[in-house]
Formats: sequence, structure tokens, C-alpha cells
Amino acid sequence: MGLSGIEIFKKLPKTNCGKCGVPTCLAFAMKLATGKAELDACPDLSEDVKEELGEASAPPVRTVVIGTGERAVKLGGETVLFRHEKRFENPPAFTLFLSDKMDESEISAKLTKFKETSYERVGLVLRPAMVAVKGEKDASGFMALVEKVCNDTDAALVLMNEDADALSQAAKTCSNRKPLIYAATMENVETLGNLAMELSCPLAVKGNSLEELAELSEKLIKMGVKDLILDSGARTAGKSLEDQIIIRRSALMKKFKPFGFPTIVFPCEMTDDPMKEAMIACQMVAKYGSIIVLSEIEGHSIFPLLLASMNIFTDPQRPMAVEQKIYEIGATDENSPVLITGNFSLTYFIVSGEVDASRVPSYLLIKDTEGLSVLTAWAAGKFGADTIAPFIKKCGIEEKVKHRKLVIPGYLATISGELEEELPDWEILIGPREASHLPAYLKELSA
Repeated sequence: MGLSGIEIFKKLPKTNCGKCGVPTCLAFAMKLATGKAELDACPDLSEDVKEELGEASAPPVRTVVIGTGERAVKLGGETVLFRHEKRFENPPAFTLFLSDKMDESEISAKLTKFKETSYERVGLVLRPAMVAVKGEKDASGFMALVEKVCNDTDAALVLMNEDADALSQAAKTCSNRKPLIYAATMENVETLGNLAMELSCPLAVKGNSLEELAELSEKLIKMGVKDLILDSGARTAGKSLEDQIIIRRSALMKKFKPFGFPTIVFPCEMTDDPMKEAMIACQMVAKYGSIIVLSEIEGHSIFPLLLASMNIFTDPQRPMAVEQKIYEIGATDENSPVLITGNFSLTYFIVSGEVDASRVPSYLLIKDTEGLSVLTAWAAGKFGADTIAPFIKKCGIEEKVKHRKLVIPGYLATISGELEEELPDWEILIGPREASHLPAYLKELSA
């Protein structure tokens, strides 16, 4: 954010009405300053103030959305050079490259693999996000390929063609999908700039150098095109990395508006070696590609890239957590065991997986520990007898089971006595220290 919390507070109504969900206007201003609240949450702001604050507090790298609906891709919005300074905002979109020079069977096989590639990791669905369609033959072949991709997938699209007329025709036929139009150059900048504004679609800008890229971007900004994606034209790993760093540093440190947009990179054009392509793509995840175009979507290469992206773009200041509630694993009944643990995502998925593997239907109580692991939460006073007991009484588990036996993590054996005092009707059982021992423990418990 460009403004401090105090600067934002001066422009707020100062009514402390609480309608925004925060008790005071000062607290709301602080949340706005750290990107944890939206301006629209305050119903009393005038449109003029919203516009003023929106412009002033906009991130130095503009947020650009490509596509619509559930598969829309949000890019940019970045405010820091390094993740540890705050956080990275929007992960890169891994994009499958298709050309009308490919034969139909190859295109179908690649699209099928694209659609089937999906992984679930700690509650998140990881998958490639976009399809780039390039016209390299005639307009009719390009249009046919665009139509096929539109019919076969609801993913966000990148439309690529050096023929401005063919590109315009394709963009108009699928403008409801809000595709990225690629790419404005010195030869067609006005034509494609006007097309992007007419269709309200984002526009890629390609320069043969950073200087040319800046000139093109500035020209489009003056035309009124707001959503741009930058391509420096680099097609080697070293030059691409250098350009990405210069673009990000210029936007963040120099406030250079022509470079204040997400970028697109093409590892698929930098090498013929699939493993080298994956390595270059991983480099672009960290520094700082927003759209990463790949020649293939193969599990052995895309899965590590998706994991790297997830890890880098996870907020280091906000642990991943699941919802506090009762989770029923298997066909539970009134005799099913009751276990409790914290709401750190990794803890939940490991424990629930082992409980499921035991084939013993069980109730897993997840207590809000602010995303901390069991021992850390206990040390911080967030997972002790005084916090667990009220949760047990209010969560509704007493209506679901006729027994009163609660299994706590083995590492929390020291609180069992305190819990029995807080919950006199319950028998506190000490579970195993390691989740991998839960299947044997539950089978013995239910025998």
C-alpha cells in the first residue's frame, strides 16, 4: 500500500460505527494499510474518497485479472521484492502452449492432460491455470483452435497472433471469457490498444528491449489501457531473469509506472530440454514471472513447480489453518472415538489421513489454535485445558456420542490432569505421539 494507516485514517469518516467489521476507524485504516481489508467494507465512504484512496493505496504492481468465473486468474498486486519482507500476493499462472501448427491428435492429448492435472495439497487444489493459443498458419486454423480450446476447457486464455485482424476476430468471439490479447508491439500498438479497450480485455505488451517495452507501456497507459501484461522479449534464461528483476525493482523502488504490471515469460521458447524448461520455470516462479508458458504439462515437472509456487506464495505471517469444527471421518455413530488436535493445516491433513487409514469411524475435533502446531500452540497458551474444555462443552460433541472419552495428542500428556478437572464427566486418554501410530491405537481402542 502506498499510504500509511494514519494517512488513510485521516480520510475516513471517524464514526467508529463498526459496520466494516472492525470496532474503530483507526483499526480499519491499519487493516487497509496492510492489505487485510477492502475499501468497500466501509459503507460511509464517498465515491470521491474511495477513488482517491484507491489510487493512492494501489500496489506498485497492478492487479490484473484474466478470465472469468471460478477459473479467473488474478496476477500482480505485488508490493515487495522478497517474500520475507511481507508476502507475495498472487501466484504465477502455469500456462500450456498450443499452436495451430500442431496436429489435432497432439492438441487433444495436451488438452486432456491439462484438464486432468490437478493435485490436492493441505486443502488447496493445485493445477495449471491457463492455455495459450498461438496462430502461426492461417486465420481459419487459428479460429478453429481457439474454438476447440474454448469448448474443451473453461480455463483462462492467452490469444497469440502476429496478424492483428485474426487476433481481433478471435478476441471478439470469446470476449466473454476475458482473454489476454498477445501482443502489442511498435507496429500494432494503437490497433490492439483500441481493441483491448473495446472488449475490456487485458493486453500483453512485447518489446525488443526494456527501453522499447517502457515506451510501449507508457503509450498504452496514455491511451487509457489499464490492464497490461509485460513481455520484455527475452528468450534466454539469463536475460529473462535479469529483465524480470529490473522490471520489479523499477516498479517497487523507483515507482516507474510503465513497469508496474505483471509479466509473462516463455520457458517453452528458451530450450528444447523438458527438464531445463522446468528449471527455468522454477527460476521464474521466484523471480518474478506472473504467467509462465510451458510446452508440456507433465506430472513429474508441473507438480514440483506447483509446490514451489504454493510454498513461495504462502503468507509467512499467516499460518495455513482449517476451520474449527467437528470433522466426521467415516460412518460415525454414538460409539465412535473422539480425538482432538489443533487447526494447523498440515496437522489436520496428516491426522485425518491416518484416522481414515485406520478404518475406524471417528470424530476429529479441530480446535482453533490460530494455525499453530500442537506444541507451539500449547506453549503459546492457545491449546491448554482452559481453552480446550470450553470448546468441548460448546462444540456439540456431547450430543453426538454416548461415551465421554477424549483422545488428546501424546505430546500433551501433561495437561491430562488439568483437563479432567475442567471436564469432570470426561475420561482423558493419551493418544500416540506420532500420527503414524494412530491406526493401531484406534483399532485397539475400538476392539
